[in-house]
Amino acid sequence: MHQVTTSPEPIRAVSVAEAADIIPNAERILIFGCSGTGKSTLAQALARRFHLTYVSMDRDIFWLPGWKLRPREEFVQRIRDAVAGERWIMDGNSPGTLPIRLARTDIVLWRRPPRSVAVSSVLRRWWKYYGQTRPEMAPGCPEKIDLKFLQYIWTFEKREAPQFEAILASHGRGIPVLTLRSFQESDELLSLLPAGND
Repeated sequence: MHQVTTSPEPIRAVSVAEAADIIPNAERILIFGCSGTGKSTLAQALARRFHLTYVSMDRDIFWLPGWKLRPREEFVQRIRDAVAGERWIMDGNSPGTLPIRLARTDIVLWRRPPRSVAVSSVLRRWWKYYGQTRPEMAPGCPEKIDLKFLQYIWTFEKREAPQFEAILASHGRGIPVLTLRSFQESDELLSLLPAGND
């Protein structure tokens, strides 16, 4: 007797134009990608345009003043509370909690430009906010940069991205995924969306 085996659904990749059709009716949007790829900037623009609650995982979920990480049980519960909301847009990574967020997500936007773009963006951000705390970061967590962080960015595609791909395939439920490989593609997406008050 032939045995039928099941495999994870393939990732449902969509184009910029397709995503522009989906986003205006989306209640919950998830954005992830390497540091320095513009996750927060895009999330805040979409939050303003479509009146979604903006959830920054760095600011609202993970960090306490002084760059102290919340206990895992606490930040997981904060994620559960956030995703239980009716209308939100959330930016941040954390592969280990991705299944919790995917269960309530209507569309995923994956910021995935070249690593050189991410590194240069992080360096510019560090210079701009040197000694200050960015608005999308938890209070008491001034901008910082070190070799470990730069290595994380430089090796993100090799070490981190495969985890996201595997989790999307296993827990994505056919959720549309738009991969944005440049800031120009993000600008194109915004230009195709209905005008709002952003």
